[in-house]
Amino acid sequence: MKGLKIVVLAKQVPDTRNVGKDAMKADGTVNRAVLPAIFNPEDLNALEQALRLKDKYPGTEITILTMGPGRAAEIIREGLYRGADNGILLSDRAFAGSDTLATSYALSCTLKKMGKIDIIIAGRQAIDGDTAQVGPQVAEKLAIPQITYAEDVISAEKGKIVVKRRLERGVETVEGTLPMVVTVNASAPDCRPRNAKFVMKYKHARAVSEMQDADEDYIALHNNRPYLNIGEWSVNDIDTKAEELGLTGSPTKVKAIENVVFQAKEAKVLEPSDADMDELMKELIANHTIG
Repeated sequence: MKGLKIVVLAKQVPDTRNVGKDAMKADGTVNRAVLPAIFNPEDLNALEQALRLKDKYPGTEITILTMGPGRAAEIIREGLYRGADNGILLSDRAFAGSDTLATSYALSCTLKKMGKIDIIIAGRQAIDGDTAQVGPQVAEKLAIPQITYAEDVISAEKGKIVVKRRLERGVETVEGTLPMVVTVNASAPDCRPRNAKFVMKYKHARAVSEMQDADEDYIALHNNRPYLNIGEWSVNDIDTKAEELGLTGSPTKVKAIENVVFQAKEAKVLEPSDADMDELMKELIANHTIG
């Protein structure tokens, strides 16, 4: 069997685990400048599923596709360090302000430009939006089937894919035909760590926008080692309609954002003894918390 052509949709997101008082701007938008940017966690779960298929089916090629500013090329490098083969950064001011509809439109146009693809795999949702819409919307725009809430891609051969799904009340195993869009849950196995050999090979990989201020020696290094050049496409490289991109193509409007700050309340520390447990139970019954 020949190898698969897999595209992993990935997103660079602000690390919402480190949200401070300056995380929001006055206009209610996220102040991305003060939040560290990371590889969206569930997209890493998706990458691991792609890498396992590559381990299973020799000749498989994995491409990381991400949309964002030039700095988003960092997650392509992270993918290369773990075993991906190449990446494409979709970057243009025309994409700024895109909601899920405009994002999925731009990604689907890019995927059409890339030619035949067997599997498009992505995380279920991004931690900066939690909508879980982009993967399914891409599938609809490409008119190909989709399997969501995947926990394990069991096999992908002879034009068929078998996937275990994690649902609210259990698991199920489903089969579909290729090409297929698969979105992966956080319950799927964590992504493998960086490979030292790949880190040494790709540590100087850069997208075009990152090479603007590079010196002659660095440019010469890239000319001599083509694998260090991360593909970067703009709106001019894909067939799109301008009115469906960016803010113009984004019907989602945020009316208001409320910051919720959890305040620490009075706490009581108990010793692991029967006497303290009895005292706590009496107190909870007396104030009608229980009983």
